[in-house]
Amino acid sequence: MSSEVASSARVVADDLWFPEGPVWLGDGSLLVVEIRRQTLTRIWLDGRKEIVAHLGGGPNGAAIGPDGACYIANSGGFAWKQRPDGSWASAGVPDDYAGGSIQRVDVHSGTVEVLYDRIGTQPIRGPNDLVFDAHGGFWFTDPGKARPRDVDRGCVCYAKADGSLIREVIFPINKPNGVGLSPDGKTLYVAETDSARLWAWDLQAPGELARPATPNCDSPHGSRLVHGWPSYARFDSLAVEAGGNICVGTLDRGGITVCRPDGGLEAFIAVPGDTHITNLCFGGPGLRKAYVTQSYAGRLVEIDWPRPGLPDLAMA
Repeated sequence: MSSEVASSARVVADDLWFPEGPVWLGDGSLLVVEIRRQTLTRIWLDGRKEIVAHLGGGPNGAAIGPDGACYIANSGGFAWKQRPDGSWASAGVPDDYAGGSIQRVDVHSGTVEVLYDRIGTQPIRGPNDLVFDAHGGFWFTDPGKARPRDVDRGCVCYAKADGSLIREVIFPINKPNGVGLSPDGKTLYVAETDSARLWAWDLQAPGELARPATPNCDSPHGSRLVHGWPSYARFDSLAVEAGGNICVGTLDRGGITVCRPDGGLEAFIAVPGDTHITNLCFGGPGLRKAYVTQSYAGRLVEIDWPRPGLPDLAMA
C-alpha cells in the first residue's frame, strides 16, 4: 500500500455542523447535509453558504435523483456531546427519535416530503447513505441505531424514486455505511463501519443480486471482500472513480482508503486537519477534485485527485 498526504487541501467552508453527504452540482456549488444542524446546505466554492431545507432528525446521506430532486437518507438523529477540543461527536439515540426515513427535497423551493419510512411492516431505523442506478432506483444502507446495551441489525435496501417500491435485499449486515456502484452498474459496494471492510455483490438486474445474500465460506452475506484494514480503523461513506477504484472515508485514520475493484489496496490518502473523514464526492474540471467532509472539524475541503471521479448519473 502506498500512503501519501493530500498537500493541496483547501478549506472551502467551515462552521458546518457535522457535515456529510457532499454532492457536486456541476455549477461551481455543492450540497452537503449538516447532521447536527439538521439541514441540507448549499456551498459555493468561494465559501458562501445557503440553507436549502430544514430536514429534522439526522440527515446523513444525499444524492440527486433522476428528477433533479435531492434524496436524503435521514437517520432520525443522534444525541450529541462536545469533545474537549470543542468539536461535537454523535452519542447515541436522541430523546426525540421517531425513526428514520428517505426524504425527497425540491432544491429550488426547499419543500421536503417523506418518501419512505417503512419497508413493509418494518420501520426504517437509521439510514445512512444512498446511490442511484441508471434505472431510476436507488440502493441505501440502514445500520439502525446503537444503544448502550444493544444494537440494531443492519440491512441494505433498494427503492424506486417515484415511491412505488421498496424492499430489503441484504440482511443482516453489521453496520453498513457507504454504498456505491461500479461504473458499469453491475457491482454493488458497501462499506461496513466497525470492521473497516468493503464488500461487493454482483447484480443481475435493477435491485437484484446475482446470488442470494446468504452466508458462505467467504462472507456472512454472500459477498466478495474487496478490502479490509489489517489494523484498527473504521469505514464511512464512499465515492467511485471513473476507472472503478472505490474511495472510502476512513475514520480514526484521517483519510481516504482507495480500493481496487478486483481486490486489494491502491493507496491511502491522508487529509490533514481531522481524524473524522466521513465522505467525499468528485467535482471541478474533469472531476479531478475531491470534496471531503471533515465532520469533527466542521469543514468541507477540496483536494486535487490523481484520477477523474465517476460522474453522478444526474450530472452526466
